[in-house]
Amino acid sequence: MAPQVVAALPCGDIDEIAEFFGVLGFDVTYRQVRPNPYVVVEGHGFPLHYYGLAGHRPEASHSTCIVLVDDTEPIFSAFADGLRAAYGRLLVRGFPRITRPRPRKNAEGRTGFSLIDPAGNWIRFMRVTPEEAEREEPAASRLGEALLNAIVLADSKGDVEQALKVLRGAVGRADPRDEALPRALGFLAELEERSDA
Repeated sequence: MAPQVVAALPCGDIDEIAEFFGVLGFDVTYRQVRPNPYVVVEGHGFPLHYYGLAGHRPEASHSTCIVLVDDTEPIFSAFADGLRAAYGRLLVRGFPRITRPRPRKNAEGRTGFSLIDPAGNWIRFMRVTPEEAEREEPAASRLGEALLNAIVLADSKGDVEQALKVLRGAVGRADPRDEALPRALGFLAELEERSDA
């Protein structure tokens, strides 16, 4: 058997994790309380492992893992449907939350999205290879470049406020004929919804 890596993510409450992932189509395949809390949820072809950590706070979490997939759209759609069914809407701020699939400048143009779980862990879904359309999407203007940078800031680093600052400035200086303007305005509206301000 080839070596296999299993990332275990921290959480304050394994039952909260199990319940949340149940909404997303996962089943609990292992659960223990003693000697240490531990739960494994499995769905959509992969498992996620969590261990209980006393005093863990979502806002202080720095844990992450990456899930490589052939196509991000089917899994994002399944998660979005589950979130809307359970919460009445797509969660875009707080804990838990989800970002939308977009090509990522910091991942060679591969499409990715992030699911931030109730414990504040970032589960990053990334397409294994870029699509041709993603490879050919250069930042043709300063606004296009600012949009790509804002996506990295908000969706990869979680810095929505800085992404807003970058994109508001770029939109304010943009030529009204810039082809990136509709996408930039759409992402700006999403960032404003996600903002704590």
